[in-house]
Amino acid sequence: MRQEKALQRNERRVQPRDVLGRMTPYSPGKPIWEVQEELGLEDVVKLASNENPLGPSPRAVEAAAAMLPELHRYPDAGAVRLRQAIALHKGLSEEELIITNGGDELITLIAEAYLDPGDEVITPAPTFSEYAFGTLLMNAEVVRVPLGEGFRCSADALLAAVTGRTKLIWLCSPNNPTGTYLPAGELRRLLDSLPQGVLVVYDAAYSHYVTADDYTDGLELVREGYPLVVLQTFSKIYGLAGLRVGFGAAPREVVRTLLQVKEPFNVNALAQAAAAAALADQGHVEASRELNGQGRQKLYAACRELGLECTESMANFVLVRLGPGAEQACGRLLAQGIILRYGGSWGLTEHVRISIGTAEEMDRLIAALRELWKKNGGPA
Repeated sequence: MRQEKALQRNERRVQPRDVLGRMTPYSPGKPIWEVQEELGLEDVVKLASNENPLGPSPRAVEAAAAMLPELHRYPDAGAVRLRQAIALHKGLSEEELIITNGGDELITLIAEAYLDPGDEVITPAPTFSEYAFGTLLMNAEVVRVPLGEGFRCSADALLAAVTGRTKLIWLCSPNNPTGTYLPAGELRRLLDSLPQGVLVVYDAAYSHYVTADDYTDGLELVREGYPLVVLQTFSKIYGLAGLRVGFGAAPREVVRTLLQVKEPFNVNALAQAAAAAALADQGHVEASRELNGQGRQKLYAACRELGLECTESMANFVLVRLGPGAEQACGRLLAQGIILRYGGSWGLTEHVRISIGTAEEMDRLIAALRELWKKNGGPA
């Protein structure tokens, strides 16, 4: 009798959407505390999540702390002061900006606002997985265009994938996880060549780390009125990943559309205050950029010493090819308290993505790699 009732309850269970069977939830890197508890370690170095090793700007910390007595108040739903600060800093109007709960919320808002079932969305591959997540959530189709030699993105390859059903093109530049970028001339050519009705989303989360002369963060194209959404975040060079705040820059009509699907009070008061303060601390940005440049060069030199392939990066991470033993090498380094990001989720089974840390953290990583190579003759 009990078994029969259980079967009846199962038959009445509400079924989730079919599309969830096609979706893979985002898999973040292990947090430090989890590794400490699992392995009984005290000193753990996390080089897996592309965080700023200098931490947040002291001005941002001070601004967030000043908001603590006001936590009983709802945050400003329009994030007016932060929008004003960004508009002044970036040379945009406030009506060309939308403030979001990190870049991830903006990706979801764009998908919700523009995608219908059966629409096609083009994305390079490999790239940030959340673009596919937002696309599939709306029952649209992901069209993956493989990156070319050296993990370079090609405007011609993207244009060749466009059909009458194409609605969006997601671009990450510099690209996660490769660190490569689409040159400014290629981006403009792509926009000029697309048919009407296609919106390009340009994720420039890592733009502050770029040193290439032919790069663009895309904002001048927004000012020129192109059908383009530029995504920016305060999680990377500004060091505010724990507060979840980012923004999109786009033509006014696009911003108005996105605001129709945005939840009220989506960005908390501490995040708004900290982001506005961080934006004004150019000294912290420059120090973060300088540390990142030094760390990249140190890692390149180590790769040359060990005979490892690595991709020149314009971001705060470097993609390194360790070979068939890459996953095992990650496990061995993890046992020593060094967290890296294995490339298997991107189909890069011989690669790891290494975030740039402090000088001391990079020295520790490189010493561990040398020892691993000495003992095993390689990563295996």
